[in-house]
Amino acid sequence: MRMRYLWSIPAAVVAWFVGGFSAVYLKGLPGGTTMFVPPRLDLLLLGGFAGGVLAGLLVARVRATVPLVLIVAAGAWWLTGNPWQERELLISLLVASAAGGLIGALGTRSSVIAAFALALPLAWYALRPAGQLTDFRWLWQLNGLLVGIGLALILYVACWLRGWRSAYFWAPLTAWYLASFGVVAAIQAIDRAPSGQAFNPTVDAAMDAFFNSFGPILREYGAWLVVAVLLAIPMVALKLRALPPVPPPPDPYADRTNDAVLGDDLDWIDRDEPKRRLFSRRNTPESAV
Repeated sequence: MRMRYLWSIPAAVVAWFVGGFSAVYLKGLPGGTTMFVPPRLDLLLLGGFAGGVLAGLLVARVRATVPLVLIVAAGAWWLTGNPWQERELLISLLVASAAGGLIGALGTRSSVIAAFALALPLAWYALRPAGQLTDFRWLWQLNGLLVGIGLALILYVACWLRGWRSAYFWAPLTAWYLASFGVVAAIQAIDRAPSGQAFNPTVDAAMDAFFNSFGPILREYGAWLVVAVLLAIPMVALKLRALPPVPPPPDPYADRTNDAVLGDDLDWIDRDEPKRRLFSRRNTPESAV
């Protein structure tokens, strides 16, 4: 186990940075700064959660993952020069990283939990690369391809351990994947809200962004979602076909013989019957009389 920590902990640290905040560089650093952890609510929540999930999947231990991501998140906040006075943003980063690490570590024990955990990061990454394109045709193709690949991956991961028995979770997984686009839109709406705005208008804008995201996703990329489900079926079938058959369960009576275990009152069955000694008739007392 210690040898596993020697490579998993450094890999988890790199995964937290690259998997969580590499999306910042797809559009360029905000404001021309060089901070790797920019003080934006959407990037801190989504990036911290995505990095925590990847770190948890690599370390695979809750007791080691949660302290690790908390130390890495606080260290990244300090190294990039962010002010400690912004406690709300720092706490958001720490909570998102810890939650992602917890769910990611639990996902190593159940592939369905891992699929639910990966849905939100994949939905966040799906629509970012095509945001710089101006041609609607290429925008639809690239976004649809990424949305479909994300759904196919989480359906494939769900069946990783239990096979087709986990296919019952495909419907809630698809619903959660679609809801993840609404969660991303809601977090971004909160981040775009003015600093002096009241709480109720901010919540209303986030709720509107959440529910208004379902219509464009289903209308524009509904065909890609169907293709993703059809693609996940042969992916799972090929994965199960490539694996060796599951060994039969061990026989609890393999170390016992086939002889029946009899009680002491029936032990006479297995004993040899003693030879009977027959006396002659003339030697009996009755014959003497």
